[in-house]
Amino acid sequence: MLTRITTRLTRRRFLQGSAAAGVGLLIGFDLRVGRAAAQTGGMFAPNAFVRIAPDNTVTIISKHIEFGQGTYTGLATILAEELDADWSQVRVESAPADAARYNNLLFGAVQGTGGSSSVANSWEQLRKAGAMARAMLVAAAAREWGVPAAEITVERGVLSHARTGRRATFGELAVKAATLPPPADVKLKDAKDFALIGRRLPRLDSKAKTDVSAVFTMDVYLPDMLTAVIARPPRFGAKVRSFDPSAALQVKGVTNVVQVPAGVAVLARNFWAARKGREALKIDWDESGAERRGSEELFAAYRVLARQPGARARWDGDPNAAIAGAAQVFEAVYEFPYLAHAPMEPLDCVVRLTPEGCVVWAGSQLQTVDQAVVAAVVGLPPEKVQVHTLLAGGSFGRRAAPNGDVAGEAASIAKAIGGRQPVKLVWTREDDITGGRYRPLYVHRLRAGLDPAGRIVGWEHRIVGQSILKGTAFEPMMVKDGIDGTSVEGASNLPYDIPSISVELHTTEVGVPVLWWRSVGSTHTAFSTETFLDELAQAAGRDPVDLRRTLLKNHPRHLGVLELAAQKAGWGRPLPPGRARGVAVHESFNTFVAQVAEVSVGPQGLPKVERVVCAVDCGIAINPDVIRAQMEGGIGYGLGGALWSEITLVQGRVQQANFDTYRPLRIEDMPEVEVHIVPSQAAPTGVGEPGVPPIAPAVANALFHLIGRRVRRLPFARLTA
Repeated sequence: MLTRITTRLTRRRFLQGSAAAGVGLLIGFDLRVGRAAAQTGGMFAPNAFVRIAPDNTVTIISKHIEFGQGTYTGLATILAEELDADWSQVRVESAPADAARYNNLLFGAVQGTGGSSSVANSWEQLRKAGAMARAMLVAAAAREWGVPAAEITVERGVLSHARTGRRATFGELAVKAATLPPPADVKLKDAKDFALIGRRLPRLDSKAKTDVSAVFTMDVYLPDMLTAVIARPPRFGAKVRSFDPSAALQVKGVTNVVQVPAGVAVLARNFWAARKGREALKIDWDESGAERRGSEELFAAYRVLARQPGARARWDGDPNAAIAGAAQVFEAVYEFPYLAHAPMEPLDCVVRLTPEGCVVWAGSQLQTVDQAVVAAVVGLPPEKVQVHTLLAGGSFGRRAAPNGDVAGEAASIAKAIGGRQPVKLVWTREDDITGGRYRPLYVHRLRAGLDPAGRIVGWEHRIVGQSILKGTAFEPMMVKDGIDGTSVEGASNLPYDIPSISVELHTTEVGVPVLWWRSVGSTHTAFSTETFLDELAQAAGRDPVDLRRTLLKNHPRHLGVLELAAQKAGWGRPLPPGRARGVAVHESFNTFVAQVAEVSVGPQGLPKVERVVCAVDCGIAINPDVIRAQMEGGIGYGLGGALWSEITLVQGRVQQANFDTYRPLRIEDMPEVEVHIVPSQAAPTGVGEPGVPPIAPAVANALFHLIGRRVRRLPFARLTA
């Protein structure tokens, strides 16, 4: 069935269901039972990843959300490569919420996108799905033409038999192929035969985003739909004691004011009426259980903890003895503020309750979580909750809340009005910036010892901060022996060849909601480790690249990106007066990135990043253009967080509200960026996050050579405070 959702941009429409392309071949790949399923009739087979229609359209089903990172293009490239499809005929649509068929293979029984895992977990799965579809098309052609299958070639969606001159398109053979049994096994291509992988292919989401036919949650308008905003407490942990809705209900367009777990929701015929109604609300908040500490109080408490032993995340050799016996000992304390995600499209979700169940439209990053949360709120089994995953205007981790907060809030509002009308919940920019789910505030304390020859003999690293995972469904899997892996990643796996290393963690209890932020733990561990290492290089009289080269001799992929970035940046060659270079190298999500930043001092005394040379090793490069774009985007996002962005609390109240007070990177601040991809035959890994961690330390290391001062607290804007 084809359903149209009206929008204010009448050219936009959302297709619910999947029969628009017609009846054809459907392939589903089931890793659990190791077989494919095929059928006709316009219905998906279990675990379907590709649909081929009589009009030759190849529709690839993405189990991962597209929020700007290029997932649709990357995943489609993998499957289309083994299928030998014509790229101009390839389309992508989002999979329904169904963890039994579309789970993230790295997450277990959870459908979701995160941890730069989309390509890595889909690589073999989609290759086999494409190869199976191709094998069935070839078998259909061989039967139709009475020739051996081995004599048939496939290229750009056309099957050919040279001896007889027979040709047929995918669409012409689709229905016949669907009647054949799937092969028990398939042979995958050798990398030398790739025709699509490794090439710069046009992104599949670009046209729709250019001609405004792309549909985001904000574009969804259902008949008789109400728009809702929520009045939230001014301090985290506060609750509604009482409220007076009378003034809000007098605002033209406001239809309802209801209390929900998140606060008080105002519903109206349009967004502006809802917002005006919220402004008119009178609420008495119970703040007896609220978090009242400010950022400076937290930093002070964390500094005390950082001087005490914590839970051991890594303990190699005898770091205490090594440092105690060192010729020179160095110490540094680093401080990192709360950070908001601030995606360009504010958080939103549409929920419609029906007699049959519940339908959700959202840029859902964790479909399984959102489905379960909505089901619990409205009192339905999860299978009665249908989730349509739409395009999203960014996330950076924010749409992957383990408690499904946005979807759950929308469902609670729909339930509060008896489900009589669909509800679109909108978070304003101010709601998002002040509403929590931040990258946690952290304090790091590092100590290291050098021997008389300048070699690092001991390394001690203590980290203090909140756990992202505690109290979530991910805690049993990702918190081991009291160690939240997201707090210490990038530090506990430090690659440098140092004989004695310790990494310890203090996990704090603070009433501020926290969440993973693009590159998670590496957002702070890379800065502390890479800038501290530069301090040690200076103390030892060593060139920073040369020191890293020595310490990485047993880590060829780290060393490979370091060497490439240094070479392309002209490391060691003179720069014009007033400029300096800094370097950092880091691994996150199994992808290796080195960056050399060329920096000057701007008019406000802050670093002006002139040029960044980035080298990345992410295994096989599926689409080099997407990889470059993600490195460039990661550098820009990381620079914003390093130069300007911070969330500060005073007596528990957030001081920032929009892009005027929570400043992201602006276009005039973006440097020239060069991205160099290391050729590799290793399995592909992710690129959505690994471009972020090295940029801040590379800039800080360069800045030291210009101003003679080490940056120990971010953002850099505090240099002028």
